[in-house]
Amino acid sequence: MMMTRGTSRVARLTMGGRLFSAVRGTAAESEKFPVMGVRWRSSLTLGEKEQVNNKNGEDGGNKEVVASYWGIKGEEVKKEDGTPWKWNCFRPRETYQADLTIDLKKHHVPTTFLDKLAYWTVKSLRFPTDVFFQRRYGCRAMMLETVAAVPGMVGGMLLHCKSLRRFEHSGGWIKTLLDEAENERMHLMTFMEVSQPRWYERALVFTVQGVFFNAYFLAYLASPKLAHRVVGYLEEEAIHSYTEFLKELDKGTIENVPAPAIAIDYWRLPADSTLRDVVMVVRADEAHHRDVN
Repeated sequence: MMMTRGTSRVARLTMGGRLFSAVRGTAAESEKFPVMGVRWRSSLTLGEKEQVNNKNGEDGGNKEVVASYWGIKGEEVKKEDGTPWKWNCFRPRETYQADLTIDLKKHHVPTTFLDKLAYWTVKSLRFPTDVFFQRRYGCRAMMLETVAAVPGMVGGMLLHCKSLRRFEHSGGWIKTLLDEAENERMHLMTFMEVSQPRWYERALVFTVQGVFFNAYFLAYLASPKLAHRVVGYLEEEAIHSYTEFLKELDKGTIENVPAPAIAIDYWRLPADSTLRDVVMVVRADEAHHRDVN
């Protein structure tokens, strides 16, 4: 028995030594093939091969940057017209044209106690938001989208775990909620192109998102119906905010700049679209999320 233990220990030490040698031998390639998700550099676009030039020539040439979280180069994706697809944060199959005919004035009248609790909770949250952002709707949209993308992810995660525990299907709700979270995240990626947040606004995002995530998580555990009602009323407020955003654009208070390239590809907008067109499709998305919740 002692012989067996000694042999096992020697085998483990030998394997550990070989592994250490292998790691040392591949250290030079660690930048090219990152381990455990560590990446040397990332990029939003895949349309062009990004090169890093060594001016002194010490590395003997150029180094290609792999634009992927795991350091693995993805497949080359092309548009319908055959041109390269330059985004890795979404794919052509995830693009769509927003339904601008959706009813923006629809309102769910609170009747039950949970409805009224959700309604007045959202109304109470609107006041500090109005005080802080005033009429800076670009920064306001950017800030609110960092929060709006949380409920779908939390709900989808909890339903996913419930489906695993109960060995049952979700009826399509997991995918619906995760798609909602992704759509809200794309809103944020779009508004980041037209509004650069200040340092204290970034700090506020950390605080608000941390508090809201945990509060919504607990609320969903207690009552999924209450949680969805909160989102529904949040989306009603979002529709109001984007309507005010459009009024400021029409007045000329906010410059109607060209639409970001990411928005043109994501919503399949015409090439000459403007910020006003982007706000229109974002508002339509919020109306759709309102109806779902």
